[in-house]
Amino acid sequence: MLPLLLLAAAVPSPTELQQMTNRFAPAELRVDTSALAPGDHKTLVKLIEAARVINEIYLRQLWSGNPALYVALQKDATALGRARLHYFWINKGPWSEIDEHAAFLPGVPPKKLPGANFYPEDITKEEFEAWVKTLSAEERRQAESFFTVIRRDPASRRLNVVPYSREYESEVRRAAQVLREAAALTPNPSLQKFLSLRADAFLSDDYYASDVAWMDLDAPLDVTIGPYETYEDELFGYKAAFEAYVSLRDDQESTRLKSFADRLQEIENNLPIEPQYRNPKIGALAPIRVVNEIFAAGDGAHGIATAAYNLPNDERVIQEKGSKRVMLKNIQQAKFRLTLLPISKRVLAKSAQADVTFDAFFTHILAHELTHGIGPHNIRVAGRETTARKELKDLAGAIEEAKADVTGLFMLDYLGSIDSKRLYTTYLASAFRTLRFGLQDAHAKGMALQFNYLTDKGAFVAEPGGTFAVDAAKIKGAVHDLAHDLLTIEATGDYVGAKKMLDQLGSLRPPLRQALVRLKDIPTDIEPIFSTATAARRAAQPKVPSKAKAKAPRKKR
Repeated sequence: MLPLLLLAAAVPSPTELQQMTNRFAPAELRVDTSALAPGDHKTLVKLIEAARVINEIYLRQLWSGNPALYVALQKDATALGRARLHYFWINKGPWSEIDEHAAFLPGVPPKKLPGANFYPEDITKEEFEAWVKTLSAEERRQAESFFTVIRRDPASRRLNVVPYSREYESEVRRAAQVLREAAALTPNPSLQKFLSLRADAFLSDDYYASDVAWMDLDAPLDVTIGPYETYEDELFGYKAAFEAYVSLRDDQESTRLKSFADRLQEIENNLPIEPQYRNPKIGALAPIRVVNEIFAAGDGAHGIATAAYNLPNDERVIQEKGSKRVMLKNIQQAKFRLTLLPISKRVLAKSAQADVTFDAFFTHILAHELTHGIGPHNIRVAGRETTARKELKDLAGAIEEAKADVTGLFMLDYLGSIDSKRLYTTYLASAFRTLRFGLQDAHAKGMALQFNYLTDKGAFVAEPGGTFAVDAAKIKGAVHDLAHDLLTIEATGDYVGAKKMLDQLGSLRPPLRQALVRLKDIPTDIEPIFSTATAARRAAQPKVPSKAKAKAPRKKR
């Protein structure tokens, strides 16, 4: 007998699938690229081509059955087939991300596999942990690497480590070739260097040099491409998914925000944590790039659209160079207009709605990304050199996202850079936006933890009529305390403490559930429509003569 979720997955009609799709409001992304140098116009087309290869890799990383399923869906021209294909492409798979990864197609596992396609489908955490204990230090490093998959020998059933360059050999070779072609076209030396080194990294699995070059990238075209985030590995958080962002840099906004990065060491020195856990040297650079997204792919283009990111994740690069914060301004503007403003009108009293501003929303996202790069990263546990990410394993994502949210609030309050009433009111409204992503999402799980903690402290208050408010007298102290608790968990690698905190606070309590039900008709997020990318690719295609012009002239008889 089929599992209930799988039976349910076979049921959605075209109308029901359209309703599911409608939770993602179409947002057309038009970016003015007219100021690009002629060579960069050609480079842009190549970067989009390389990013499309990243989609192919990511489909395989999410589930082994994805590529064949995608081909089958493309062949189904019925209304149901088109609806299924559309929602599949939003999620980049057969599971609905904002419905706790439940299947919406028949013939697939009822839920997304915790280990995605990074591990054998039948592996358990206990089997993997027992296996790595039998390995040498170098073999264990490879098994836990960002850039390897674990495969099982069909005959012996033994586990083996396979590097990405071999697992995805066909795709990374194609992507590397296109990146080299792009490097040859751009007039910008820093972009040439990054693209060339990243092409090499695709074939060697050594991303260090290209990550350093990415930190130094100074070009009108801003590109991020490669394996980075580990959220899809819900077993351990070890394995990096491939993603790509092709954007145009906004120099004016980037310059305006540089002052935040210049004071990061000062923020680190004053974090609400025991002094011995602070980092006296967080890295020489912490560049901020404000960009407008032209195209995104892979882990950067499924489910909830990325509004900003903080990379790289290599602790060696972070120690040497800091980390870069990339703000996707046009994505954030679309989210604010199409989701946050409508939400604020439901969850806040009318008198508070005017305090929800794009500046507060944008600036807190910036602070969130900046504070990913400060606080505990490299730590010592029981005399061992390790990292907070490794010690917190599958819980690292939710704890780190919550830490970045509240430490970002602490930072903005410390700097006095934004009106506190607008900051905290916008943060409260945005909490509901994030919670609607579903608790399987690290950001939403972390937000549930924050919301319940702050409610228990009296900083968030449920009012009669179903609205919520910020208690101005309590919010700053509560944020300080929560930042302290989360930073301490990371500094000590306290997996047990993290689990206890998430078990107690990482859920939707009745008032939250009731509020979220009232938001059902508001889009949960956006569906980016890459209009500029489509136009750029079409413009680069060879012009084919019309049939009339292509015909040979008739001979006179």
